[in-house]
Amino acid sequence: MEDKEYNSGGFMRLVSEESCSSTVTDELCVNNYQTEIFNQLPSSLARRRSLNYHQDRGTTETSHPVEKYPGLAGEARDKATTQPIRSLPVCMQRKREARDLRHLQTDTVGRWESWKRNQSINRKRLGEQVGEAMARLLPWSSILHTIEGLLRFEGNDSVLDFFVGSGFLERSPVFYGFYARSSLDLLCLNTPLLFLLGTLTVLILSLVMVVRRTVVGYKHTWLLGNRYNIHMSYKVFCGWDFCIQDPEVADLKRSFIRNELKLYLEEERFQQREARRTLGQWAHLYSLRGLLHFLVLVLLGGAFCLIYYATMASKAERNGDYLILRLLLHYLPPIVITLVNFFLPHVFRHISSFEDYSLTTQVNATLVRSIFLKLASLGIYLFFLLPNSQQECWENQFGKEMYKLSVFDFLACFCNTFFIAYPRKWFVDRYPSSWLARLSGKQHFLIPFNVLDLVYSQTVTWVGLFYCPMLPFIETVKLMAVFYIKKLTVLQFCVPAQRMFRASSSSVLFHFMLLLGLIMAVITLGITLHQFEPSSSCGPFVGSATVFNVTAVCVDSLPGPAQSTLRYLSSEAFVLPLILAQIVVLTSFESRRRANGKAIERLKDMLVMSTSDKHFLLKQHTLSLRRQKKTFKAPTTVSGTREGSSTTMKDPSAGIGEDSHIAQLKDPSA
Repeated sequence: MEDKEYNSGGFMRLVSEESCSSTVTDELCVNNYQTEIFNQLPSSLARRRSLNYHQDRGTTETSHPVEKYPGLAGEARDKATTQPIRSLPVCMQRKREARDLRHLQTDTVGRWESWKRNQSINRKRLGEQVGEAMARLLPWSSILHTIEGLLRFEGNDSVLDFFVGSGFLERSPVFYGFYARSSLDLLCLNTPLLFLLGTLTVLILSLVMVVRRTVVGYKHTWLLGNRYNIHMSYKVFCGWDFCIQDPEVADLKRSFIRNELKLYLEEERFQQREARRTLGQWAHLYSLRGLLHFLVLVLLGGAFCLIYYATMASKAERNGDYLILRLLLHYLPPIVITLVNFFLPHVFRHISSFEDYSLTTQVNATLVRSIFLKLASLGIYLFFLLPNSQQECWENQFGKEMYKLSVFDFLACFCNTFFIAYPRKWFVDRYPSSWLARLSGKQHFLIPFNVLDLVYSQTVTWVGLFYCPMLPFIETVKLMAVFYIKKLTVLQFCVPAQRMFRASSSSVLFHFMLLLGLIMAVITLGITLHQFEPSSSCGPFVGSATVFNVTAVCVDSLPGPAQSTLRYLSSEAFVLPLILAQIVVLTSFESRRRANGKAIERLKDMLVMSTSDKHFLLKQHTLSLRRQKKTFKAPTTVSGTREGSSTTMKDPSAGIGEDSHIAQLKDPSA
């Protein structure tokens, strides 16, 4: 049964039961019903009678927005005259009527009022456009909105999912299983290929930057080695920057020079003490160092055993336990790894103090042991985690473990600052004479250990990059938060260290440790991709025997010359010319290094000789002036003779001092 309706324009509209059952027609019916109810209100009838009365008398006045827009209510009616028509909360028919009424109202209210209303509408539109443009400039705004639209919450989701990485996070772009073959499914432009190339690009760029920083740091350390040590006189008389005008900067520069002098004096004192050792003292020292090395190995073995038992206990978790117990079992390996990495480096630092090394050697020995502990503990954990990778969507499970390591590392930093450092600072300041305050003492901010924490965090990020693609973004946010937490710690809760630390002597070691972490991540990724097939239930590589099959499909679709070139570059035949090219490049760099070394030695000799020439010319000029003065001065009086003799007596001492200074310049070790 169809009914006919006629609108104000004379067009006929067919309304049937089927059309009313649709969503659009339901909204129209609801809007029409609300309009009818609104028109039957006594206030609407009164206003309508008043409007008819004024129209009969021929008077023109601005009608109320209710009469102009009967389908509006509340605040929308009050702003109807300035609000854009497309944003009115009414149906399309009412928007057309509002547009017609506005055109009629333009002639009624006058040009000035119409112009003001148009300007108001334009300003609102401009504000909306500027707001949208500013929103697009925010980093990752559109990506985050897209992710928000895809985070599906179900009935079994809980707060535990955020810490464990399950539930809604498992269905989000955080983990490997979210990415699948989409509409972008061409031969050389598809999701699996882009996923693999993105991971390889990040790893290659990281390798290039780390190697570059390591080489630059080694070059700087080699140039400022033992042969180019700066003497104490230079640090005392030439260490100040006279361009400094800010008092705070001056205090910092003064503290820096004071710390450098303390470190230099301590190293000089150690060298003197080492030179006075006897043969028996050396034998006793080496025996003690051997025992301490054995103790370090025992501690490392015990730490690895703890990590093994924690991993096995985490695998044997039960689903029927309480929430806190399940959370503890999930985080048992990260908890053990974090506790081991927190306590053992301090033990290594105290052990190195008994080995009687120099300050720089003590710091480097502690760093080597600590980074071996951190990387080896992570490697042991990954080794015992890999055999459990034959389950459904094992890539997500592996990514969850890396996610939990990153999250718990941040939680450990937060808890250490606000639940350990702050109470310790408060207790020591409040009860300084108590035995517990004297035993704990004030906390020192140890730069090497904090740098090692950064190396560990970056290694975890590289290891989990393929299985948790959003882990670099999470790690970036975490590092920004950790920076301000560490800033609060060092400025409010810590005191300067008693022993100075020279960053230039260990910067190369830090970069080398970072390079070891990257190599470890690449080896782990290569082993997992080579030994285990991609999951058949999740991920972009569903249905592929290996991850690298996507590259073979792309290469087969290329033209013949391109296929031949790529296959040659990936074959064993290309290894020989590559090795030869590397040998040529390394030989050229070695030749340049030797030539630069010889040039530096010649420049040093020229500098010493130029300094000697200046002193010799100064001495000759002084002697010639004295001869001229002696020639013009008549030696008639006794006083003059005595003065001349006294002047002559001063010359040998001055010459001896200048000759000794020239000898010192020629031999810097003097």
